[in-house]
Amino acid sequence: MIIFPAIDIIDGKPVRLFKGDFKTTEQVAENALETAKSFEETGAKWVHMVDLDGSLQKKRVNHEVFTEVAKKTNLKVELGGGIRTIEDIEFYAENGISRIILGSVALKNPKLVEDAVNSFGDLIAVGIDAKDGFAATEGWTEKSEIYFVDLAKKMEQIGVETIIYTDISKDGTLAGPNIKQLTELNEAVSCNITASGGVATIEDIISLKENGLYGAICGKSIYKKTLDLKEALRCAND
Repeated sequence: MIIFPAIDIIDGKPVRLFKGDFKTTEQVAENALETAKSFEETGAKWVHMVDLDGSLQKKRVNHEVFTEVAKKTNLKVELGGGIRTIEDIEFYAENGISRIILGSVALKNPKLVEDAVNSFGDLIAVGIDAKDGFAATEGWTEKSEIYFVDLAKKMEQIGVETIIYTDISKDGTLAGPNIKQLTELNEAVSCNITASGGVATIEDIISLKENGLYGAICGKSIYKKTLDLKEALRCAND
């Protein structure tokens, strides 16, 4: 299983939110590059990054932060937030980003996802974020009537290989991941499923691994020190 330490960006700075609420923004580190380097020194191979400004503004905002991490570390950068066009994807692909996450457009413009997969293959992942089991979009401000598993099946048919699933009610809470929904999703599609939201302790990592998840995104747990990144990496690799 892959451990993805997370760096979410607002105004160029690493932050964390509580349940996706921008009013709860808390800066958790001074510098994204130095934070990423610390993850690399601990043994991480990947870093999960999100352009939170981009999510709200529906365009690339903090792109220089992400491309700098890609260029100045050996980490593979998985990136989401504000990626709405093929031009956005091309920009990030040409600037060293290893995985590009399409979120809101998966629901609103599945043709774009299909075109992206046809052009970029497994560089493309889809982020499915849900409230009460139903997909939410636009930085989690809009809720749809599409059940998360149904959206995942649609993405699987398009050819998407990797899905990042977030239960918004768990995000930033350190309350543990939604194992029930993650297992339901993992059993419903053949895609690689990464768990996002609520991961707090090494027991959560063990549970996700035992349930056959592809990856786990760890954000607040690392910054609040409820999870030791080195221990998580070791557990995931055993």
